[in-house]
Amino acid sequence: MAENFDEELETRLVRYAAVDTQSDEDSPSAPSTAIQLDLLRMLEAELKEIGATEVELTEYGVVLATIPGTAEGPTIGLLAHVDTAPQFNATGVKPRVIRGWNGDDITYPDAPDLVLSPSDYPYLATKAGHDLITASGTTLLGADDKAGVAIIMTAARHLLTNPEIKHGPIRIAFTPDEEIGRGVGPELSKDLKADFAYTFDGGAVGEIEYETFSADAAEVKIEGVSIHPGYATGRLVNAIHLASKIMSALPLATMTPETTSGREGFLHATEMMGSAAEMTIRLILRDFEREGLEEKGRMLQQVCDAVAATEPRARITCKIRPQYRNMRYWLEEDMTPVNLALEAAREIGLDPVTDPIRGGTDGSRLTEFGVPCPNLFTGMQNIHGPLEWISVQDMSRATDLALNLVQKAVK
Repeated sequence: MAENFDEELETRLVRYAAVDTQSDEDSPSAPSTAIQLDLLRMLEAELKEIGATEVELTEYGVVLATIPGTAEGPTIGLLAHVDTAPQFNATGVKPRVIRGWNGDDITYPDAPDLVLSPSDYPYLATKAGHDLITASGTTLLGADDKAGVAIIMTAARHLLTNPEIKHGPIRIAFTPDEEIGRGVGPELSKDLKADFAYTFDGGAVGEIEYETFSADAAEVKIEGVSIHPGYATGRLVNAIHLASKIMSALPLATMTPETTSGREGFLHATEMMGSAAEMTIRLILRDFEREGLEEKGRMLQQVCDAVAATEPRARITCKIRPQYRNMRYWLEEDMTPVNLALEAAREIGLDPVTDPIRGGTDGSRLTEFGVPCPNLFTGMQNIHGPLEWISVQDMSRATDLALNLVQKAVK
């Protein structure tokens, strides 16, 4: 592409990342946190300012907009999510730009002992000379997925100011609550009105992904028998002890995120809270295949049942709910959007990589609801923690891909 997008992408990401948009799994509202609306409303205003049409903030918290087509072709959706992960502090993000990074270890002004070293991260080692964006050490950055937002906004602005570029209709969607698995519902699949779509929510340059985990969430509740410890002999049933038995009976040495890789699934305890009277354990279950996911659910239920059998005075319940399913099940029936992205990437000199995602995207749910939606790279790295970083030049390559993709789709 003739235009250099680095400055615009940097400005947009720094501005968006400074807005607190953390989602909350315990909240029943949509979006789950009102603070997400701060960025959603900002994006709604910016889309109107650059000339997008049909701009709206829906009742379910999604910003939708249209870039009218300049040629005949399929309607393509471009999506990114605005929320940041609940797993780490996301309040008071102070983005900083390291221009022309010299390849040395990166330190942090607000966390002097924190170090991001290229010796620990091979992908980082390839980015000497790039302009890197990080947080200040006490928060995540939020490039997941505000980098995707910046990329789509930059591509949209470029298309709207250059109407001679031939492309079909483009529908933009900025979603909330992706990090808690609630970013896409059946309403969006209808309101998007796209033939197919892409999420910009991937990592390293060249990643074009059409296979994700299938995912369930589990909540185990243990109700013990509470009594004054001085009079507890033969009567107290400590829920903490029972929760510990459940955890120790799970395959923690072979089936957790830190002990698996590639196509292996896992069980992951995300929260454990309560008291001697009552405990709650929250877990996520992941596998690339439906059968493997169901097996993990059965395993968890069997462990709960076995521990419950040792103490009939306690009450142990295990509830498992679906989150999303592997998008491959639907995309393999029609690989048109995947092949289009692969060809568009090769045309701009990229070597596409199609490894399965050890996670999920809004595209998983959108695909399940009938809108095929592979996932494309943004450049984000070390997400959900204080070492998160991204290269501005990587974001620029993603913008090039978005623009080539929509041009290549026209007849």
